[in-house]
Amino acid sequence: MTHSPEGLLNIDKPGGMTSHDVVNRVRRVAGVRRVGHAGTLDPLATGVLLLCLGRATRLVEYVMGLPKTYEAAVRLGQSTDTYDADGRVVAERPCAVTLANLDQALPQFRGPLQQTPPIYSAIKKGGQPLYKLARQGVDVVVTARAVTVYELDVLDFSPPMVTLRITCSSGTYIRSLAHDLGEVLGCGGHIAGLRRTAVGGFTTNTAVHLDYLTPENLKRWLLPSDTAVGHLPRIDVSEAEAAQLLQGQPIPRTGHPGTTLARFYMPDNTFLGLATAAATTWQPHKMFPLL
Repeated sequence: MTHSPEGLLNIDKPGGMTSHDVVNRVRRVAGVRRVGHAGTLDPLATGVLLLCLGRATRLVEYVMGLPKTYEAAVRLGQSTDTYDADGRVVAERPCAVTLANLDQALPQFRGPLQQTPPIYSAIKKGGQPLYKLARQGVDVVVTARAVTVYELDVLDFSPPMVTLRITCSSGTYIRSLAHDLGEVLGCGGHIAGLRRTAVGGFTTNTAVHLDYLTPENLKRWLLPSDTAVGHLPRIDVSEAEAAQLLQGQPIPRTGHPGTTLARFYMPDNTFLGLATAAATTWQPHKMFPLL
């Protein structure tokens, strides 16, 4: 009996495609309907797009929360309605920015921030994506959200272009960062090019370009489902305890103070799933029954 493919795919997304286009292509290649991506990349952007296949889609939320690293080319002196090069230029201002100006402006974009996402984004308001409302001319107030920028450095400065390396929390909009930086510099700015080089420990170095993926080599690139939760603490249990967890029963909790969610394994290294910590027990949370 052959099982449907399940696991994680680290795709190097080409430019010009939506994340959903990539999902559809992988569905065809893998011959499986249950495919979900862990964090949208704009059509203009390239780089790491993580896809979960089969039962691994149950773990998408844990991948989505991982920090992300980008290389962003920002065009100073021009503002667009979408905050990137795919949009319409709405303002053009002289750009007399120096490296010293940049060094002065960047610190305010590091650390915890309240960031307003672009109106042209996939965030939903009343069940409708903001970009659809924007195209309909609906006036929408976008709420600022808390994000964190861990690292923000200049890789290259060739006016009017500046290339930045950014490591940030999930939910950070690089387009908004480029736009806001342009406003602080007094000349405007938008994203001219964007590449996501890492999501957590998943990097472009180990990604497969979408055009290279085929039904024949899919297995070679498919990572085990538990790779999606590799950042969570690991707990090994006996066969008896494994059977209890798989039947939805709690098991006694020993050790691992401070851990609220962990991944569990059988003695033969088979991934069982996730369990959450109660006062004295581990409660099954998302179990993966043996196939």
